[in-house]
Amino acid sequence: MGAPPRVHERLRAAPDGPVPVVHRGPHAVYVDLHGWCTGVVDARAAQVPCALRASSGALADVPARTAEIRDGVLHLDGRALVAGRFARVEVPTLAVTADRPAPLGTEEVRSLVGAGDGLTPYGDDILCGWLAVHRAAGIATPEVDAAVRALSSRTTLLSATLLDCALHGEVLPEFGAWLRAVGTHDEPARAAALAAIGHTSGHGLLAGARRALAGLTHPTGVAA
Repeated sequence: MGAPPRVHERLRAAPDGPVPVVHRGPHAVYVDLHGWCTGVVDARAAQVPCALRASSGALADVPARTAEIRDGVLHLDGRALVAGRFARVEVPTLAVTADRPAPLGTEEVRSLVGAGDGLTPYGDDILCGWLAVHRAAGIATPEVDAAVRALSSRTTLLSATLLDCALHGEVLPEFGAWLRAVGTHDEPARAAALAAIGHTSGHGLLAGARRALAGLTHPTGVAA
């Protein structure tokens, strides 16, 4: 089972004891790890950067009625989910010609945080895409970052956690693959794969990312 580095660190730092299960689906379980939504997802679920990665069907016989931390390991219904490897979730490095953020005011941030339905409202997905592109470009966005953090209690726990991930440059694999493909013949296919994530999540990520790219002028290439 794989785990992104910050998920691994948070589990190791968490005190022993029960944690609430906040969502259970056929391919994903999410718990409230002291204010940070930590997931367990199998191969058929969105590979969000705040989740442990399990094999396909691994959660089929796990009701996830209880969850607890023991010695830095998440247990579901008493079953230990040990992370044996790291999963890479960092956004690729993007070369751009701009030296300042794409335009996005704090009032618009206020209108976007928590705007929409579901576990990851569409407005939050737009912000995640916008933030992730700036992290890829190495361009600081202190005013937007501060506004997002101040308003994160207005949205769902999962969405607030994904906003935190975007602030740290942590993304879905489909997002990273699309960003690497921007400006190449593979871009349309990678964009379609990203847009297929969730009901509207992929579309929101694309909308925010494309807005950021437009504001940063044309990318000159992805370094890594």
